[in-house]
Amino acid sequence: MPKLSGKIAVVTGSGRGIGRAVALAFARDGADLVLAARSTSELESAAEEIRGLGRRAATAPTDLIRRDQVDALADVVRTGFGRLDILVNNAGGGLERSPILDSDPDLWIEDVTVNCISAYLVSRALLPLMIESGGGRVINVGSGMGHRPTASGSAYHVGKAGMWMFTRCLAEEVWQHNITVNELIPGPVATRLTGGHMQVDGPPPYAASEVIKEPEDVAPLALFLATQPDRGPTAQSFSLTRRPI
Repeated sequence: MPKLSGKIAVVTGSGRGIGRAVALAFARDGADLVLAARSTSELESAAEEIRGLGRRAATAPTDLIRRDQVDALADVVRTGFGRLDILVNNAGGGLERSPILDSDPDLWIEDVTVNCISAYLVSRALLPLMIESGGGRVINVGSGMGHRPTASGSAYHVGKAGMWMFTRCLAEEVWQHNITVNELIPGPVATRLTGGHMQVDGPPPYAASEVIKEPEDVAPLALFLATQPDRGPTAQSFSLTRRPI
């Protein structure tokens, strides 16, 4: 029997890239999905693919930094499925890559918000249902850039660093409810976000040992974390990088 049979999962940023690949992997392993992102057309495309696998899929077009829309997402999960077992906070982005003194303050704040505050808002809205369901797994998609600085792109670094600390703080608060919270670091992946400077089989970034992956290469680690036992790891960081972080 598939390990996720009977489980309900929410994956944010699931219209494309890593989020879509993770959602499809969960569906292949038996889960039903609620997909959340801003693009309605991309969500519907992913949902149709999941339904083609024989699983249920609901879409919730959501701007994940707006509290009212996140609350509406929580209503979709509660009304449509009545429980929640897995939450993947995957949504993120990086628009402001300039040095701090040259940066656009609005873009800088937006980057930090989408990479960290969105996970807070979604978790806060959905965890009551996960607690009612008897526990579950929260997987926060972070980045090695949240663990070390560089001389530019500080907004993304700060947002993902906040995600890592949020992961650890949340894990301390919910373990008694049988909920684990862990960070997944994908390493370099060729997505729309990174397409301008990362291509599969292209020059390795950051270190000669590194490789650029497809979004589907990230899904097995997400599946591993989603299927850990009740007394499995929490407040930990799991990385697919091939370099020290």
